[in-house]
Amino acid sequence: MITLRKITLDNRRSIFNLEVSEEQRQYVASNLSSVASCYVLATNGGSPFPLAIYADEQPVGFVMITYGITGYDLPVIADNSYCILRLMIDKQYQSMCYGREALKKILEFIRTFPAGPARYCWIPYSPDNLAAKKLYESFGFHENGEVCHDELITVLDL
Repeated sequence: MITLRKITLDNRRSIFNLEVSEEQRQYVASNLSSVASCYVLATNGGSPFPLAIYADEQPVGFVMITYGITGYDLPVIADNSYCILRLMIDKQYQSMCYGREALKKILEFIRTFPAGPARYCWIPYSPDNLAAKKLYESFGFHENGEVCHDELITVLDL
């Protein structure tokens, strides 16, 4: 069973040590870098949610959700919207449907509106990351025509 959990003193090293495969590293920053970015966002008025992804009691992935300031140039859709800025499943746990189950839990969490109301959730992704595109589309995300930092923006109505 997939659950989302806070990053704590007890689990932080396990989360920082999770990695994607070599060919996927171009698509996602390290989890340590992402957690550091969350600290910077939080101290500058943003509402980041860095969460560990667990399969039962095993950490298998990481997600960084933001609301408000993301620290990057923002697409038009970003105002008062949630962003799944980072999502990764460790290389040894891929192809086990954890990414799909995690995205389902992530969207359930976002729909509780933990930082405030929103109409949209958006995700930036590299145009050549076809696996990500397929996953996002299967949940109803659609490209809105915007591109930020060479990444396509895909949007879901909440």
